[in-house]
Amino acid sequence: MIIKKIAVGLLTGASIAAALLMIATAYSDRINPANHPVLACMGMLFPLTILLNVLMLILLVIFCWRRMWIPVSAFIICIVPIQTFVPLRLTMEEPPQGSIKFLSYNVCLYSDSIKKCKNAADSIIDYVAKQHADIVCIQEDYSTKPFIQEHWSQVFPYNDTAYVSMSTQKFANAVGIHSRYPIIGKERIAYPSRSNGSVAWRLKIGNDTVIVINNHLESTHLSKDDRRNYKDMFHGDMSQEDMENETRHLLGKLAESMQKRAFQADAVHRYIEAHAGQPIIVCGDFNDTPISYARHTIAEGLTDCFPKAGRGLGLSYNQKGFNFRIDYIMCSSHFEPYACEIDNKTDVSDHYPITCWLKKVDKP
Repeated sequence: MIIKKIAVGLLTGASIAAALLMIATAYSDRINPANHPVLACMGMLFPLTILLNVLMLILLVIFCWRRMWIPVSAFIICIVPIQTFVPLRLTMEEPPQGSIKFLSYNVCLYSDSIKKCKNAADSIIDYVAKQHADIVCIQEDYSTKPFIQEHWSQVFPYNDTAYVSMSTQKFANAVGIHSRYPIIGKERIAYPSRSNGSVAWRLKIGNDTVIVINNHLESTHLSKDDRRNYKDMFHGDMSQEDMENETRHLLGKLAESMQKRAFQADAVHRYIEAHAGQPIIVCGDFNDTPISYARHTIAEGLTDCFPKAGRGLGLSYNQKGFNFRIDYIMCSSHFEPYACEIDNKTDVSDHYPITCWLKKVDKP
């Protein structure tokens, strides 16, 4: 009997600890990395804490069902972050007539080498053409191949590319828009970055002027060695001392990049607030997970389309061992999102494209 009481006590304590950890990671996207860079990284552990609490729930059901309220309460408290991370719905509503199809895609500079694909640029443009999207936003819309922009002009009547790098050589990068609607203006959202940026275009859609903001936020800049060491750690192929050193190294890189994205996300959010009341669509490669300060900050006042109209994990970054959702489409209350999907059937870039149908809502 004493042993049983001790076991139940230990299980209860472990359940409380797991519940508190899940709550802490679920709401860590409120922590500004500029002030607490390491704590802001906790959101990356959120999926692990979900699994841990599922395990605690199973054990409590088996051994002490009266205390299963501990993980259940934690799941209730975290229901919004859980829905943000992995939308739980069986079916998706069909988009109504008159909806706009929007597509966002990081094309990895149209590189043939990223997936050892011949003519990656042609494959990407052909794929997009078959999607029959009305507005397409491209990140890393840069290539030394001169025919690419010419090919875009054969698919869309209105095209524009904005270079966001301080250098057009080693750090070349650009974001672009390809549209069936006229482009009537654009401006760069100012924030410091060597090779990333955000650009706001104004499109004329019917009688409305719609602001479309395409973002490519700061990368984590993990080297090939960093990625290989991470995989070795994940598989346990590393000594304890090396694992500790590598953990500190990776955590330092993650924290540094999150700090940079915090300033960038704040700038984008200020721009959105300055144009409140106007129809706005925001998209791009945020280089951050659904439970992150960057996503949370930019999403304030907007609808994040995947949690609202998608389902499942929706992993958009597809490098082995680094599978996350870091690509987003968001919209102001002027639109209602439908059928938001990440297409993992096309495998040309290190990202998968994300699409969503947006129906204009008549506001009073």
